[in-house]
Parts: sequence; C-alpha cells; structure tokens
Amino acid sequence: MNDFQPMTVSEEATADRPWLASLVGTNDTNTITLDVTKFSAGVHYDAGTAFQPRNVLKSGLPLGKIDATGLYAPYAGPTSEVQTVTVTGTPTGGTYTLTFTGQTTAGIPYNATAAQVKSALEALSNVNPGDVTVAGGPHPGTAVTVTFVGQYLGDDQTQMTASAASLTGGTSPAVTVTTSTAGGAATATDGTQTLAGFLCTESTFATGSTKTSGALLWFGEVYAAKCPLPFDPTDVASTAPGVNIHYR
Repeated sequence: MNDFQPMTVSEEATADRPWLASLVGTNDTNTITLDVTKFSAGVHYDAGTAFQPRNVLKSGLPLGKIDATGLYAPYAGPTSEVQTVTVTGTPTGGTYTLTFTGQTTAGIPYNATAAQVKSALEALSNVNPGDVTVAGGPHPGTAVTVTFVGQYLGDDQTQMTASAASLTGGTSPAVTVTTSTAGGAATATDGTQTLAGFLCTESTFATGSTKTSGALLWFGEVYAAKCPLPFDPTDVASTAPGVNIHYR
C-alpha cells in the first residue's frame, strides 16, 4: 500500500527537494516513463534556453498513471472552483461589491483590474492572502475569473453574489457571477485522477521529445504546501482510497 505523508511543518530538505519532509523514503522510488506531451511549460517544467536547451521538469510534481499507456502525467485530482465576474451596461463610474459566504467586499471600482478584485476579496475575513487567484479584466470591457485556491483548493464553493447598486452611467449597469468550473470533482477519467506518487528529482527532456524517464517517489513524507503545484492532501484521501495520508 502506498504511504504518503504530506506535512505542514516548516523544515526543508536539501538540493532541489524543499518539498521532501524526510530523507526516509528516497530509496523507495521506481523508474518510470513520463508522457511529456501532458506537461506544460512554466507550470510543470522550466523551458530550455539557447545556453541550456533542455527542458527541466520540476521535482515534487504530483503524478498519476495513464491507464491506456502506462506512462505518467500530472496528477489530475479534484478541480478548483472558477467563477467569472462580468460587468455589463458599460458603466462610467461607481463601484460594485461581491459577497462570498456571508462576507461582502468594500466597493470595487467599475473599471477594476484583476489585482484590485483580488485585493478586495483578500480583505474579507474568510479569505486569506493566496486563497484566490484572479485573471482577466479590466472591467467593464473584460470579465475577470476568480479561482479558489489556498484553503479552498479543490473544493466546491458557494457561488458569489454581486451588487451593482453603486454603479453609475451607461445603460442599466449590472454585475453577474457565474460558475465557470465547479470545484471538487476530478475531471480526469484516464487514471491520472489517482495520485501515484511524486517526481523525486528534476528530469530533463529535449524540445520535441514525447517521453522521458524519471524517478517516482511512492513512499515518504512530503510537505504538500511546498510542492511546485498547489496540492491539498485532504483531496487525495477522497479520490485515492488506496493512499494513506498521515499528518503530524
């Protein structure tokens, strides 16, 4: 039985593995083949340069195994909630507010940038810094998307509500919130929805390659918060019942 131990304490391992909580388990690795077409530059690996042309997959990546090929790809566990905030009616002034689970933001400018929406949400008592990422904008011409991460990573969220009562100008200005991606459910069905382990050390591959080798850590202690991708160990317990997760 696989035995993962995501940790929340502050110690660090050496080299390229700050996510590794204990050297115990580093010998418990399997040589695997990764399908590098499933990984994205800037997210899963650092792209090569003219001076160092090989791409470098980040150590600590959570991995899943593709049933059809036996190759490994990024773990595709429960998705995070994404909600879209749209301003309509071409307002020329004023503010609007967003309410999330009973807490209402201060006024958000009619022409707010993604950064301003993020700041307004993170000022709520129930949203910590890093609990949301916001993209898109600025209003009113372009909607913004709010992705719930941090303590809300991989969980279904109540849809925010909005009030446009303080918007001015334009024609019947309004604000709508829609759920673009519901959180909580694993969307993958190819096997990568089950956590298989972690990429133990950095792995390199040339641009144009479709496969590379790596070492899969399948036993050990891991700082979940220090993995190169957001990772909630409580979600693993619900999606991979064969994996034991221990806290201390």
